[in-house]
Amino acid sequence: MFADAEAYERFMGRWSALVAPRLVEFAALPGGGRFLDVGSGTGSLAFAIGSRHGRAHVVGIDPSQEYTAYARDRNPIGERASFEVGDAQRLSFADESFDAAVSLLVFNFIPEPRTALAEVRRVTKRGGSVSAAVWDYGAGMRMLRVFWDAAVASDPAAEKLDEKRMPLCRAGELSALWRQGGLEGVRERPIGIQMKFASFADYWDPFLLGQGPAGAYARGLTSRQLTVLRDQVKRRLGIAAEDRSIDLPGRVWAVRGVVPSRA
Repeated sequence: MFADAEAYERFMGRWSALVAPRLVEFAALPGGGRFLDVGSGTGSLAFAIGSRHGRAHVVGIDPSQEYTAYARDRNPIGERASFEVGDAQRLSFADESFDAAVSLLVFNFIPEPRTALAEVRRVTKRGGSVSAAVWDYGAGMRMLRVFWDAAVASDPAAEKLDEKRMPLCRAGELSALWRQGGLEGVRERPIGIQMKFASFADYWDPFLLGQGPAGAYARGLTSRQLTVLRDQVKRRLGIAAEDRSIDLPGRVWAVRGVVPSRA
């Protein structure tokens, strides 16, 4: 689903780079310490933490060998960030290894999010925070909402693939998981951003790279079906001239909670 780091950067990586600093701000991390980046991908969140907190050391874990290699190669903060292949559901770190943990646009893709959260809580020090953000796929991620609404209009069978069906992407779902996981002082809020696409091609072409559920769906279409979908998307975006820039909003639900000081 997400296998090509360069393709991911074109498709969703630029969104991650916009959201990451906002999540770091919301997470209210201490000025220094050892932080875990859960599902670090191509490194946007780790780099945002390092940029904001000069005394932070970030350990990123991700199941993709290619993503971790990509993050290492483009690492702008040197030894203060390291990246390892790992599974959030089975972390290899000792108890209370980190001062805080963060996760960007990942928890909805984890097969067992409760298990992952329990593991993240285990490796975070008592009194440390655990923060995460997930796209509001149903209403707040205009780039994907337009695509899926157009897909369903031209192919009703696409309804079952629509990312609005993903878990943890609606208001209150992340915070409920955090409370069920035993975290304290849980708070959740939306974070909005704006993305500018240079042209319709800048918006559309990354869908053809096969990344994520939308890319996988597009890749499975015939040439004719793809043309129909492209036209539907253009109509829904109100595109008059394909060479004009497009501004689209995006929104995530962000959550923060604290590991109890007492067992």
